[in-house]
Amino acid sequence: MPHLSREKLNLVNRTKKVIGQLESVLRALNEDVPCSDVLQRLAAARGAINSLMAELMEDHIRHHMSSNRKSSKEAAEDLIEIVRTYLK
Repeated sequence: MPHLSREKLNLVNRTKKVIGQLESVLRALNEDVPCSDVLQRLAAARGAINSLMAELMEDHIRHHMSSNRKSSKEAAEDLIEIVRTYLK
């Protein structure tokens, strides 16, 4: 997790924005908004989720993987595992 309370607050706020975007999708579906508008809202939510995930992955790599004193090959394998796990 983020190591500074400011970083944590940023991530919490970004997560709340994603929730708001998904609630907007739900409202649009309930209100029979045109499909193209719903898809646009979903694409925006997906982009926000991907960006949030990338930031958390970067934090994990920078603060946790670099301190494990592994060989470069082992570190590369760990990174590949993270990418495969979270970007499916």
